[in-house]
Amino acid sequence: MPSASGATPGKLPFVVWVLAAGTFLMGTTEFVVAGLLPELAGDLGVSVSHAGLLITAFAVGMIIGSPTMAMATLRLPQRQTLILALAVFCLGHLVAALSTSFTVVLAARVVTALATGAFWSVGFVIATTAAGPRNATRATGVMIGGLTLANVVGVPIGSFAGQFTGWRGPFWALAVLSGLAAVFIGRFIPAQEQRVDVSLRAEVRALRQGRLWLALAAAMLIMGGVLATYTYVTPLLTDRAGIPAGAVPLVLIAFGVGALGGTTTGGHLGDRRPMVTTIAAAAATALVLLLLIPLSTNPVTATVLVFLMGLTGFTVNPVVTALAMRFAGDAPTLTSALTTSAFNVGVAAGSAIAGRALDSSLGLTGPPLVGTVIAALTLLPLTALALHGASHKGRIVAQSSASTHEQSDEPAQVPSQH
Repeated sequence: MPSASGATPGKLPFVVWVLAAGTFLMGTTEFVVAGLLPELAGDLGVSVSHAGLLITAFAVGMIIGSPTMAMATLRLPQRQTLILALAVFCLGHLVAALSTSFTVVLAARVVTALATGAFWSVGFVIATTAAGPRNATRATGVMIGGLTLANVVGVPIGSFAGQFTGWRGPFWALAVLSGLAAVFIGRFIPAQEQRVDVSLRAEVRALRQGRLWLALAAAMLIMGGVLATYTYVTPLLTDRAGIPAGAVPLVLIAFGVGALGGTTTGGHLGDRRPMVTTIAAAAATALVLLLLIPLSTNPVTATVLVFLMGLTGFTVNPVVTALAMRFAGDAPTLTSALTTSAFNVGVAAGSAIAGRALDSSLGLTGPPLVGTVIAALTLLPLTALALHGASHKGRIVAQSSASTHEQSDEPAQVPSQH
């Protein structure tokens, strides 16, 4: 029998899956450009490296735009915000697909990133609220799973289609699909959301908690560690492991499958034992990246380790996101946006440092070494969070014991009868 929220007991509300479909589209648009760079560069008359600014522009737009758009739309109804974000997302792809100017396409990417930031920040709030406290981490895992599935399905299909239709074909497809997503959002998100009275002051006040910033630091570091290695995994696979270039997409799909399994695992385990799950996963990620240095000379071990890199690294994501939302209390919108920014800061910083390492004497082993160090650093904020939680529980037990003692009719010191 359905619950009051519209979900069958033991299952997530359907709206969570609708929102996950939206994150799938936006994850696809963020990463599909990497597979279309030669076509984009040739058609727009720029170099491939210059065309790479389309990826950088989107990341910067997400870092800056997520909190900005979250605050700009704070007092708008949540359903209206999501529909507006998808409409802008659709328009950005239409403008890019119709343009012959690199500058216009670059500007359209920035605008699209702003819309993506608004959708994610509000979508995470709706998903966790609809799922309820007991299933918040699981709902977050499904949302992030939509992004992860984009790497498994959306990006390969978009890149493959671009070889036949040109880079504009995937952009047209994303425009059409985002329009359909707006219709579904309008259908399945209630018009009258049960929201608390939100204010900018309350949202900013929620940021004063140190444990919130620890969760954001963990989100940034774990993504920085994984993406430092993943960004340059192709030359590692071809030049060091000896995998043919044509088979590299299959290894990348294995990474995506692992990442999807990681988000699912984190979503299921994180509600019950969040700190054990994240600390174990972060430590395992650092170990996998470290093993990738000596064992990447064999194609089988390299493929297995790339799969495990996705599995362990992405287990942390839904848990730290849900923790950050929980710490924000009744003002989660800005926190949700900052979580998105934290992930993108990790992506940008990790890949930039790994690029420097790749050009150094470390060569192909430089990126996984950088990834190992960054992933290991994730243990610092996670351990601090665990210690804070243990200290908080200890204070509660002590206060409860003291209260029970004060309310007792017996004297504080009872002489022994023996």
